Amino acid sequence: MALIPPVTRLSASIIRILGCNPSPMTLQGTNTYLLGNGKKRILIDTGDEDVPQYIDHLKGVLREEQATISKIILTHWHHDHVGGVKDIVGNKQLADKDCEVYKFPRSLEDSSDDSCKEIPAHISVQQLKDNQELSVAGAKVRIVHTPGHTTDHVVLTMDDGTLFSGDCILGEGTAVFEDLFDYMQSLQKILNIAPSIIYPAHGNIIPDPVEKIQFYINHRNQREEQILNFFSQRPGKAWQALDVVKVVYKETPEQLWPAAAYNVSHHLSKLLKEHKLRLNGEQSGEKLYEYQPNSAL
Repeated sequence: MALIPPVTRLSASIIRILGCNPSPMTLQGTNTYLLGNGKKRILIDTGDEDVPQYIDHLKGVLREEQATISKIILTHWHHDHVGGVKDIVGNKQLADKDCEVYKFPRSLEDSSDDSCKEIPAHISVQQLKDNQELSVAGAKVRIVHTPGHTTDHVVLTMDDGTLFSGDCILGEGTAVFEDLFDYMQSLQKILNIAPSIIYPAHGNIIPDPVEKIQFYINHRNQREEQILNFFSQRPGKAWQALDVVKVVYKETPEQLWPAAAYNVSHHLSKLLKEHKLRLNGEQSGEKLYEYQPNSAL
């Protein structure tokens, strides 16, 4: 994996600033993107809170560009995307005094939106809408609602074929998701857009988007087949998600098994709805599943 520099000019109107928050889940860190070529700019995502190194890099870029942030667009509510909002808004060296913050709303039944904890109450967040357009001098983006990773997830497209994929598609590896059905639909929606280049929130630039998206779709379908095979080869026994991970994800580093189990659990829920698996109690608070003999592979 090629190392991502702290600051990279990607085009005349796009500068990537690395969030300086590396971890097994964020890879080298969260990629944030500064858009435009005038005095006022759009910032896509803000990294984690309280990361002075990131703020210093962002400050240096804005000073060199003689620009300020007038709009912040958050791809979704996770802390490594919204956390830096409170370090940017209100900082005269970074943002306009009337800087606008935008995020798509979570679904009404979803109680796991912790962005309110990350973004102070005095910072107003405006609700994004599907197909909404936002612009500054030198850059215009269109919002595309792509739920699945989270219910509020969005990607952003530009007229030249550029797409900012947030956590829906990564520069390395595959993404986690809250709802597999929605996620697969969102991948198809992005495939239909047919972007020419993808700038992800984690990992390097994706120069072959259609191939990458198709890989994601094929990968999920293949995983589902492997998971169903796991159960069909072990009839009459009940298993939980981590049992599946240890066999199906054996090539995955062990520290990533919890994330893999999270994904597997969503596959299991989908297969349960399709009557290909059935529930058989719980163990240590985790649901146990077994093969539904009448299902067809």
